[in-house]
Amino acid sequence: MSTPSTAEAVPPRQRPILLTPAVLRLWTGTTASGLATWALPFLLGLAVVDGTLSATGLGIVLATRTVGFLVAVPISGVLADRYSRRGTVLWAGIAAGAATPVMFLGLGRSVALMAVAAVVVGAGQGACRPAFQALTAEIVAPERRQAVNAAMSLAVRLTTFIAPGLAVLLGLLMGVEAMLLGTALLWLCAGLLPPPGLSPTPTGPRPPTSLLTEFADGVREARRHPWFLAGLAALTAVITTGYSATSVALPIVSRDEYGTEVVLAAALAGYTAGGLLGAVLIARWRPSAQGWAALAALAGYGFAPLALLLPVHPVLVVAAYVLAGLGIELFNVPWFTATQREVEPTKLARVSSLDFLLSYGLAPIGLALIAPAIATFGATAVLLVCAAICFLAPAFAALAPGARRFSAPPPPNTPTASIHVATRR
Repeated sequence: MSTPSTAEAVPPRQRPILLTPAVLRLWTGTTASGLATWALPFLLGLAVVDGTLSATGLGIVLATRTVGFLVAVPISGVLADRYSRRGTVLWAGIAAGAATPVMFLGLGRSVALMAVAAVVVGAGQGACRPAFQALTAEIVAPERRQAVNAAMSLAVRLTTFIAPGLAVLLGLLMGVEAMLLGTALLWLCAGLLPPPGLSPTPTGPRPPTSLLTEFADGVREARRHPWFLAGLAALTAVITTGYSATSVALPIVSRDEYGTEVVLAAALAGYTAGGLLGAVLIARWRPSAQGWAALAALAGYGFAPLALLLPVHPVLVVAAYVLAGLGIELFNVPWFTATQREVEPTKLARVSSLDFLLSYGLAPIGLALIAPAIATFGATAVLLVCAAICFLAPAFAALAPGARRFSAPPPPNTPTASIHVATRR
């Protein structure tokens, strides 16, 4: 019997996924969009400090940007599935990049002009999100998507940590106007850098359908996956209550209970550190019951409102925020990966848009309601309810069919070979 050669016995070493040109371009484009998104509020804040923009004007501009985001998310999900994910990202980046200089023209002159431009910028931001999710599934092989999604999440966390301080520093050195133009260039990079994918959109004549009808098709696709609906409900509940409560209550508790803003700063830094750790960990961790592990990690967010509720040492408050950031990433990455794997490819952008529309779209409502709730019922009652929801919502979601692995169970009496063939297709 002949001995196989070394070349035959040792498989070729795979290039690190982030060093492949297509993934590197996708990651860079996603990071550029994140930097532009997170830098803008802080640049406008500097404009308030130097008197160029009023506090009321800042609120109007940021509110209209949110409106643009919420309107564009479902529409872009339909367009990305109907035409091209790459094309949707391109036009979203171009639109946001073109609208940002218009905000510069309105700065100190017309809040109305800035608000109109902010709607377009928000629409570009919203249009990118589901299209990027679907484009990742087109470009990256299934077995490597979790690592890429973890790298994307790592970029998001680094962006939220770096972008505010960098924007403020460069804004002070170069001026708000120059930095606004810089964010326009970031949006253009976000639109131009990502490579084209292998679009699963069927070719040939299509019957004329409305945007609403096609979005409804995406909702029906989401309903085919009970684990997705249950997980989305849990995520929305945690963000709407836990995230909103901790965002509003943390500055109050830091000031009133500990008498220093250091706890506020340390807790926020701890949340970011936890997110970074979670993204690094989940890049390689593959628990057998991945869905249950992700939902258990999401429930860890409940420790943040609980720590603000109890008279504990400040170190425990920071540790609770580390757990919250860790848990969000240990949930997000498997969640995105499972959605890319399980959802019908031609409807992936629409299902992703439903995800962002609910989980992120309802967050401003939670932020708006938490402060009046604390004023009416007291911080103790509100934080207790929010902590309970954070713990219970993922627990109930874990009971949904397919939640154990974020995957629909195979039909009964289905031969194993058939399952494998279907998976490879």
